[in-house]
Amino acid sequence: MDRRRFLQGIAATGAAVGLGGAGRSAFADTSSTAIARNGPPPRVATNSLSLHGHTALGGFGEAGSDWQVYEDLRDAHGAITLVCGEQACVLGKRTEPVHAESGAPYLGLKLADIALAEADLLADRLLRHGEPDEDEVRRAAPPPASQLNPENYYGRLPWTTLVGTRQCADTMPVYTSGSTRTYHTDQVFPELHDPQRVARRSEGLLGGWLPAVHKVVPIDAGRWYDVLVFADVDANDRFVVQTWHRTARIEHGRISQVSYGHSYPAYPPRRQPPDAAAFYRALLRFHDAWQHELADACPATLPAAGWAEMARHAFARELVVRPGGVYPKYGAVDRDYYGNEYDGFQDTFTSSLYANLEWGRYAQAAAVLDEYFSDFVQADGMINMRGAETAQFGLTLSLLARYFRYTQDAALLLKHRAKIEATAQLLLELHDESLRLAADDPGHGLIHGWNESDACLFPDPTLWWKPYYANSAMAARGLGDIALIWPQIAGNPAAATQWQQRSALLAAQVEKTLRANIRHDLSPPYIGPLPGVKLTFRESLAQEKPSEQQWPHRAYAELLQADVLPDELAQLVIDCMRGHGATSIGVVANVGPVAPDGRDILGFISYGYAQQLLRLNRIDEYLLFLYAHRHHAHTPGSWTAGEVSDISGGMPLFCMPAQLTTPLLLRWMLVFEDSTGHTLYLGRAIPRAWMGSGQVIAISDAPTRWGRTGLHWQAIEGGMQCTVSLPEREAPPAVWLSLRLPQGRARRDVHVNGASAAAADLHDDALRLRGAPGERITVTLHFA
Repeated sequence: MDRRRFLQGIAATGAAVGLGGAGRSAFADTSSTAIARNGPPPRVATNSLSLHGHTALGGFGEAGSDWQVYEDLRDAHGAITLVCGEQACVLGKRTEPVHAESGAPYLGLKLADIALAEADLLADRLLRHGEPDEDEVRRAAPPPASQLNPENYYGRLPWTTLVGTRQCADTMPVYTSGSTRTYHTDQVFPELHDPQRVARRSEGLLGGWLPAVHKVVPIDAGRWYDVLVFADVDANDRFVVQTWHRTARIEHGRISQVSYGHSYPAYPPRRQPPDAAAFYRALLRFHDAWQHELADACPATLPAAGWAEMARHAFARELVVRPGGVYPKYGAVDRDYYGNEYDGFQDTFTSSLYANLEWGRYAQAAAVLDEYFSDFVQADGMINMRGAETAQFGLTLSLLARYFRYTQDAALLLKHRAKIEATAQLLLELHDESLRLAADDPGHGLIHGWNESDACLFPDPTLWWKPYYANSAMAARGLGDIALIWPQIAGNPAAATQWQQRSALLAAQVEKTLRANIRHDLSPPYIGPLPGVKLTFRESLAQEKPSEQQWPHRAYAELLQADVLPDELAQLVIDCMRGHGATSIGVVANVGPVAPDGRDILGFISYGYAQQLLRLNRIDEYLLFLYAHRHHAHTPGSWTAGEVSDISGGMPLFCMPAQLTTPLLLRWMLVFEDSTGHTLYLGRAIPRAWMGSGQVIAISDAPTRWGRTGLHWQAIEGGMQCTVSLPEREAPPAVWLSLRLPQGRARRDVHVNGASAAAADLHDDALRLRGAPGERITVTLHFA
């Protein structure tokens, strides 16, 4: 269930947190507005464009230059092009329909059967031929926000997306018609007040990924309403989000009626509607500001529409949601997600630090790290938030080690040395408590503690103070990772040695206890989220109220993400989840009491499950997770990610950690390193359908512990060619490039830098690369 439903009937408590500023590291951006950042804005050469058939919409002046505006009005996806002499700014359009397609949903299965079955029936159907088809995954269930019933949203207006700026401390929701709380499109076009008409809309983002809402509401053939909304990047109100609006009726290639707005309805003579020139001038400044904000993200080119843009939009949305671009917020708009009692939520911190690091956004990663440890980690290692999640302490330590390996920034970690050591000490003390238990106690040697923050809201939260495997597994991962880099930071080898020893003890105890608690009487064999339980999680949720096995999805995902289990046990956990009700369309399910009307997808924290799929080379399942998360945990086009999404078309409630899942999955698809630091995998999960597209697949400057790396696949006559840039700082012990051929193609030969690849370097669909740091290697393969 989503958080709002969960909170009903529970007396919630929270700790108020201020908006105080935090110190920044050397990576932090100190500019007050995005537009002040260094470097010229991106432009396109005018002579490379064809504006034939585009409509001239006038002009405007900006910074002493004259600009002309053109728009392709022949279809709803026609670009807006701003031209200034020999340079231009092009803002493309692409929308996705939000309504469900005609025909039987759920691939012909019944929703009740899907919901009640322990096995993930939709996943089984979609994987029946191996690699799933993205379009079939998309059609497996109605898209989120396609069935909007206000009764399901507690009387609130069901907003589907939002806009804002880095500098503002709040956001502005945008409703189905394109209206906001302060500007109403239906005051100009009353037809947009009709829910039935608006339900047939398509939604998207202007410029591919910019946080500018684009809606298309069809009228009939060749006619539609076109709505644009974006936040004013020049406004500096603390909480008020100023917005720009263009609402137009387009008929057969021309604008028949248009209205421009800024934040509020007109109040003449003091407040008059802006003219077109003011709108397009603001649009140019908006484009340039956001291009600067994301300029440090490592570039990626993907052949399937929307994927690369989805990653960039997630980082733009994070800057919109975080006041000042840095202060943490779990969600937006709704009190049960935006309230200060959620600001210190560990998942908001760990997902942000992880995703920003993986895409090379070091300044944002440093600012997020510094803010969290300054304002939300106390001197004793405890967090300034209502309920800690025990496994997240371990993940925090692991990500701090990753931050240092990527950035080599010891100064920021040294600044927070005392709090980091206190975090590790907290885990040691919890481990000490478990070692005092009797040797035959199921939880002996396993860290006890809440696995889920919401446990603290119940009358007796001690019910969930239990030895969930994830608590100890993630502690083992975090203590082991931080121990390897800590002597370089703090010169404290004694502490590092102790952390390594505890890491090994915890990992061994997790494996030993888990092996002793496998239920081989069930098929597939069953592993519970903690030892000593007699019921499966489904049985426990039905019979024990409340159940100590509540929130098993988090426990499983974190256990797998920690990567301390031998491969055969990790395989067993995944099979258990898929076979006993813990996945939905291949994504981790939001597990609750079973009911025939739905089976929910967990939009956040579930990436740990996907990460283990990739480690175990279960690529088809990894791609199913990726596709299903995009199409069933995000609203179409506007890409608002839900904390929990049902598969019947309801509107999910947005949370920021869910938004950052797709960037992680895309990055790991292209560049992924194992937990031990022994192997770098390149292109391990690129879909065969993409490899057969004939288009470029590339990522450059992707961070790793060995330095930046990249790959560039392109089609050549009779085959494919990949150029790899090995990490520039040091050579990984092993580098493997996956050779995932298009479906139905076989490999004839493989050459490395013009010479035949050594047979010893070829293993199934992978090639081992050998070279010096920073070396460029060209791999050529021809089809049989």
